[in-house]
Amino acid sequence: MIRYFAQVEYEGTQYHGFQIQRNTKKTVQYHLEEALGKVGNEKINVVCSGRTDTGVHALNQVIHFDTKSKRSSDSWVKGANRYLPRDITIKNVFKVNNCFHARFSAISRTYVYLIRNSKTPGGIDGMRSLWCSDSLDEKKMNSAAQKLLGEKDFSSFRASGCQSKSSNRKISFAEVTRVNKYIIIRITANAFMLNMMRIIVGTLIDVGKKEIRIMDFTQIIKAKNRRLAGKTVSPSGLYFIGPRYDDVEYLQDDIEIL
Repeated sequence: MIRYFAQVEYEGTQYHGFQIQRNTKKTVQYHLEEALGKVGNEKINVVCSGRTDTGVHALNQVIHFDTKSKRSSDSWVKGANRYLPRDITIKNVFKVNNCFHARFSAISRTYVYLIRNSKTPGGIDGMRSLWCSDSLDEKKMNSAAQKLLGEKDFSSFRASGCQSKSSNRKISFAEVTRVNKYIIIRITANAFMLNMMRIIVGTLIDVGKKEIRIMDFTQIIKAKNRRLAGKTVSPSGLYFIGPRYDDVEYLQDDIEIL
């Protein structure tokens, strides 16, 4: 068996998340397995680096799959893209050692959240960003985001349906910046819990609106109480930027979401 890693980009609006589900074909995994199976002329199962939820986008999802079929990387890419919907694209395929695992070998994952901070909603980016008409102070939001850094119990940002055994996570990077009318929130962690990023963003928005102080944000983290944090914002503005690996190098595109 040969193991391949592949980089995948998708617009998640039309899909019920990445993971295949019994009662629907509208998942990213379903379409990837169908397309790759047609190229390899065999049943193929894919494993992703991080499962995205309904409506969440990915710019650099990494998957792996095992196959007996001998195809060039170019053949896998061009062949699979011929069968994939237009909102799912395989960007790159390369061989790896069979011990490498798309999920378990990843040492960190990065998400970006895009907020359109303007008086009027967007037409083109309506399903690709969160519209917020209230004035947001991105500098205060960035100061609050720095309180996330380090290894902590992030129970305050954990959805009730989360099945993770532990709520401890290590956040190594957090930044809030503004580009014209857009606010970009970027966070890197070893792993994320269900809705963790979306709840963090909702709470940072409360800081940006000056409804809570940076001191309050710190106390919310320490309280380990979901009821004290902000609301879970829409998945439309959430992008999975991708994982990092210690021993696997892959094509790192310049990430442009604007």
